Amino acid sequence: MAVDKLWVIKIGGNIIDHPEGLRRFLDRFASLRGRKVLVHGGGKIATRMAADLGIEATLVAGRRITDEPMLRVVTMVYAGLTNKQVVAGLQARKCNALGLSGADGNSIKAVKRPVDKIDYGFVGDILPASVDEEAITTWMESGFVPVFSAITHDGGGQLLNTNADTIASALAVALSSRYDTSLVYCFEKRGVLQNVHDEASVIPEIKAADFEGLQAAGIVADGMVPKLYNAFDAIAKGVREVCIGHADDLHLLHERRFGTRMVR
Repeated sequence: MAVDKLWVIKIGGNIIDHPEGLRRFLDRFASLRGRKVLVHGGGKIATRMAADLGIEATLVAGRRITDEPMLRVVTMVYAGLTNKQVVAGLQARKCNALGLSGADGNSIKAVKRPVDKIDYGFVGDILPASVDEEAITTWMESGFVPVFSAITHDGGGQLLNTNADTIASALAVALSSRYDTSLVYCFEKRGVLQNVHDEASVIPEIKAADFEGLQAAGIVADGMVPKLYNAFDAIAKGVREVCIGHADDLHLLHERRFGTRMVR
């Protein structure tokens, strides 16, 4: 029996924060064939909204501390303003999007991150079996395109701010038991580059066996290392492939010419 194709696509602030870039992305996403799920964060909009409200944003090593006032802001921005702008944009393109947080339909639960050296506040970590793939499948089979914000819940009434990359990976892994699933991360580069200063030097495919050598050569370094670790972890858990590339190239997915593909 044929298994339907599913794309789980994550976009970040480099798209959300730029109206023209977001417009181009929504054009391409709406035109993408097959079942699809979109995951987004809130970019810098939450930080600006917090400043407007007199709430100071605190970052530690690039990670947001989510105290109670900041949780209210990120919920308003991620699950409210940003999510509904994206959904309205997709509706204008005849793509029947359904805007969601993890609390909706009990679709994604998380646990509050334990305090170690740093108290991140109301930040959620996703555990195995956190995703209700039955609910999400029902929405997709009914013709909806789920659009998830980076807000989850703990099942006890508490909302949690959760990393959008992590949400996308958890969704892809959970849904890979039902669909032929590809996980796609859109970021500011064309893919993993052989030469970080040359946008034309995209490495088209990386296998798990290549990863260590690329690290040793310094080709995969800094923030790209955890991205690839997470990619190969998702593949090991059932995702067919993970693709990393620029949102403007999304239309190349069907031609298998989008960015860099990580495969088993």
